[in-house]
Amino acid sequence: MGDKISSAALKTFFRRDRFAEFVGIELLDAGDGRARAELRLKGHHRNGIGLIQGGVIFTLADLAFAAAVHSRGQIAVAIHCSIAYLKAAKGDLLQAEAEEVSCGPRIAVYTVRITDASGEVISRFEGMAYRKKERWNP
Repeated sequence: MGDKISSAALKTFFRRDRFAEFVGIELLDAGDGRARAELRLKGHHRNGIGLIQGGVIFTLADLAFAAAVHSRGQIAVAIHCSIAYLKAAKGDLLQAEAEEVSCGPRIAVYTVRITDASGEVISRFEGMAYRKKERWNP
């Protein structure tokens, strides 16, 4: 499946994700086809009706997905993602936890659970990535 990349190397690399940094997302941990990220919510993360904007939730899930797939040591790009918004977030914290469903030579599939400050699952994200031939070296 490729070389394992350390959690510290993944965290350093994904700090260079300018959009995730702009949104305020922090990668907490990653490795062995999994990752955890979090976002402290602020006023600018809310939409016109006061709820957390869907793109914010998607971006958090997408970063966790990207870290999990890259933990296998190969460059990968998303080829399909979907998200279901299950309920409104409560509190001022969101966490995303990505888990590998399958990882083949070229295609890898991940599920990401997004929870709010109360621990309730507010959203589910599924991502499919194409694993390129190039090795990833942070």
